[in-house]
Amino acid sequence: MAGRKRSKKKVDDEMSKKKSHEEEVVKDEAAEATPEVTEETGVDELAKLQEEIGQLNDKYLRLNAEFQNYRKRVEKEKSDIFKFGTEKLMIEMLPIMDNFERALQASASENTDSKVLDGIIMIKKSLDEFFDRNGVKKIEALGLPFDPIKHHAVMTVEAEDGKEDHVTEVFQDGYELNDKVIRPSMVKVSH
Repeated sequence: MAGRKRSKKKVDDEMSKKKSHEEEVVKDEAAEATPEVTEETGVDELAKLQEEIGQLNDKYLRLNAEFQNYRKRVEKEKSDIFKFGTEKLMIEMLPIMDNFERALQASASENTDSKVLDGIIMIKKSLDEFFDRNGVKKIEALGLPFDPIKHHAVMTVEAEDGKEDHVTEVFQDGYELNDKVIRPSMVKVSH
């Protein structure tokens, strides 16, 4: 039995030597497969990571700025739609207003039935109130300097009072919707 113990011990010793030799071989192979980490490679990797972080941060900031611009643009478009959404309707209502003003001028020059005149005046007043509630204002022109944005000159006349480039007569009133000209005034201008 003592011989068996020795042979078992020998086998165990040989096995442990073999095992430790295998572990050393594995460690050597792992050391060869793993690149040496030096201070320079660590600095290079750190610089690469910092550059990548900087690029990602720049990309994030640009994307955020684009989104903010988009949001502001959409808000302005919504505001403009609300502000000028009635523009087409108001433009189509202007000839109706013109006709009521002509009717008032014609009835003032002729002796028209007072009930008809009262009706025309009431309708004109209602239209004026409707325009005021919706931001439509008449452009003042008579006696003022000519403004090509607000006035459309259809005639010119010699300046009698020395005021050149002034509106001397208004043929058709112009209108603004929320400070945007929707129809310029047709005028006669002195030169």
